[in-house]
Amino acid sequence: MSTILALDLGTTTGWAVRSADGTVTSGTMSFRPGRFEGGGMRFLRFKRWLAEMELLSGRPTVIYFEEVRRHVGVDAAHVYGGFMGQLTAWCELRGVAYQGVPVGTIKKHVTGKGNAGKAAVIAAVQGRGYEPTDDNEADAIALLLWAVETQTVEEYE
Repeated sequence: MSTILALDLGTTTGWAVRSADGTVTSGTMSFRPGRFEGGGMRFLRFKRWLAEMELLSGRPTVIYFEEVRRHVGVDAAHVYGGFMGQLTAWCELRGVAYQGVPVGTIKKHVTGKGNAGKAAVIAAVQGRGYEPTDDNEADAIALLLWAVETQTVEEYE
């Protein structure tokens, strides 16, 4: 069985991983900049966090991330783009496959509605037996469920 990592990229990044043994774990990680940090430090911490995830769960066969096409604000768009740049470069360096999945596709899979709100996604994920702490973790779990239930992931060894 392959290791799959699902990410909801943002200042508070939601994550869910299915390890090679089939165990699913999830959570959130904050990349909010510290008071005395430069603007790029959040991206360096994100890259270090990816390496820690690899150590804890094993190298992912594939990483799926929520593909956002429209952001409410410019800052959110910049943060998302920075994380996506770090993620794709990290994957390329390690030969890890990656794929963006549109938000509507994830929501439709888990709730039945492509325009479902945050509460509906949380409720749907809870209905599957998970206990997300917030909408970021719920989105990552929903993405992992989509990946496991709809995608064929090949082992590359």
